[in-house]
Amino acid sequence: MLAKDLMSEIIPALRTSDTGLTALNLMELFRISHLPIVNHQEFLGLISDTDIYDMNMAEEPIGNHRLSLLSPYVTENQHIFEVIDVASKLKLSVIPVLDDKKNYMGLITLINLTQNFAKTIAVDNPGGLLIMEMSVNDYSLSEIAQIVEGNDAKILSLYVSSSHDSTKLHIIIKINKTDLSPIIQTFLRYNYTINGIFSKDNQMDDFLDDRFDSFMRYLNV
Repeated sequence: MLAKDLMSEIIPALRTSDTGLTALNLMELFRISHLPIVNHQEFLGLISDTDIYDMNMAEEPIGNHRLSLLSPYVTENQHIFEVIDVASKLKLSVIPVLDDKKNYMGLITLINLTQNFAKTIAVDNPGGLLIMEMSVNDYSLSEIAQIVEGNDAKILSLYVSSSHDSTKLHIIIKINKTDLSPIIQTFLRYNYTINGIFSKDNQMDDFLDDRFDSFMRYLNV
């Protein structure tokens, strides 16, 4: 999924003739803390609610003030994972999208980002989740896939996380079946460590809610 597919169609960009009060009203309306300033199609930068409060002259046009603006953006063909990386590193509530000629195209909100990220990891697809732990040296994607497919199932998504101070990996696998018993038995036979099993709807909902909260904390908003 690319940046151009994630853009909001309702949030406008600011012009230099807009006042700080206009910007604050838009931010409150759309529940965001940043807005892009655009001159025709030229992206000038992002202004935040903090910038406007610091000006202490919210009723004047933004262009009347010398602003040191952040100018982060993604290009239209960047992947959703790259968009998430920019948003998380800079703690942004919106991410501007530019074309190859650096013309402003639109913006991506965190709501757009999380909704589409959920589609990317097959949240809505029926199935079960397995959470496993293993050492880095023991990780083999081909063996994991072989075990799952050997039990007439398919991997819908798989994510790997690790800690800087550990040689352990945490593997989250979404599988297209809710009855995971045969798959679990096979993993145990191969000496895999299973830390979590989510195969019922309420278990899945609780787990996915927790993952969503963790994702939002990762974005630090």
